[in-house]
This record gives sequence, structure tokens and C-alpha cells, in this order.
Amino acid sequence: MLANISTEYYVRLEQGRAPRPSAEVLAGIANALRLTDAESDHLHLLAGTAPIRNGLHRRDVRPSILALLERLPQTAAFVMSAVFEVLAWNDLAAALMENFAEIASPERNLARRAFLGPARPDAPLYGISDAAEFRHHVVMRLRTSLARYPTDPEVTGLIDELRTGSAEFARLWQRHGVQGAPMLTKTLRHPVVGEITVDCDSLALTDRDQHLVLYSAPLGSPAADALALLNVLGVISP
Repeated sequence: MLANISTEYYVRLEQGRAPRPSAEVLAGIANALRLTDAESDHLHLLAGTAPIRNGLHRRDVRPSILALLERLPQTAAFVMSAVFEVLAWNDLAAALMENFAEIASPERNLARRAFLGPARPDAPLYGISDAAEFRHHVVMRLRTSLARYPTDPEVTGLIDELRTGSAEFARLWQRHGVQGAPMLTKTLRHPVVGEITVDCDSLALTDRDQHLVLYSAPLGSPAADALALLNVLGVISP
């Protein structure tokens, strides 16, 4: 009744015997179930009523974004693809996290790092304090990416690899969660400067389905001093 459809039609929908529902019917069901915006969007994606990108996800970064990375000397900045591959970064990001230039692209995938290593599956990712929250975020973003790129072998292959290689990923994947908590701050543990608590901002680059991730700190704070020191030290060899 709340969805403005008949009980008979709703039962047939649940049993998979009804025709594909319209966007209006899905909106009514989403409102009746009190879904969040993210959950409603996911419902539309599953039903095929939202735009689906059937091609490959993009890995090329806009030149203007590459130039912007270098104009942020006090901010660790990097660009992630739709499947969490680090595509571009500035010097401070390399100093804070690792020298991405020295590792192959598969190892620059933060989803793979979060669930498969190279450290233990339960080890912190770059020493971050919210590794569990980040893993939840990875699963939810990958579910969205799969809905957008269902025929992209890199997307499907990565998800299959994670489901096979990580019991934790498989468990989270089965939960079908699509609503995540925002990550506003993050504490990283660096081998030289110790713990650094930074502000974490993620800006969507919608034209290429990428994200620009920024780690910054208030001027004059201990974290800002630590980032300034890393800017001088550069990448620390293991």
C-alpha cells in the first residue's frame, strides 16, 4: 500500500515472476522500505533502470588533475580508479604511503592490498587506524563498480580474486551493503615520523569515475609539521 502497488504484483516481483519494474515502481518500493539514497540508487542499478556503463572503467587521468597534484605540496594527494587502483600521486603521497612508482599496477590496487596483503589479511593498511572501515568501503564501492561495468574483466576478475582469496571479503560481499560511513579523518603510522592524523577528503571525478583523495592537516598542527618533514625527507627506502 505504501508503495502504491498491489500485493499480488509485489509478491510476483519478489518471486521473480513479474516483468521488470519501472523506475516509478522502484521509487515507490524504495520509499516504502525507507531506503537511503545510496540504497535506492543500488536498487535502480540492480533493476537496470539507472545508467549502466557497459564498457571498461577508465584508467587515464586528466592532464589538469595531474598538474593539480603537483600544486599541492602540503597535501598528500592521489587518484584512484573505480576499482581502487592508484593511478597518479604526488611526491608527498609517495613519502607518506609508499613509492608507487616502484611497484606494478596490480600491487597499487588498494582493494587488493586491504584484503590480500602483502602483509597479513588482518594487518593495518599503511598503518591506518580505520582499516576495518576501509575494507567495508572497498566492498561497497566495488559492488557499485560491478553494477556499472558488468562486462569489464578487470572489475569482475578483481572481485573474483578477492572472493576466492579473502574470507573477510566474501563475508562482507554477501551482506550486500551499499551505505557507508564517511571517513573524515585518518590516522596513518609512518616508520619515521610516527602516527599522523590527517583530514581525509575524497573528490569524485565523475567524467572518468575516479576519485581524487586528499590527506591534509590544519596549519600549525603536529600532523602538518610531520607532513612538512616528509616533504623534505621524501620517500624512505625500506
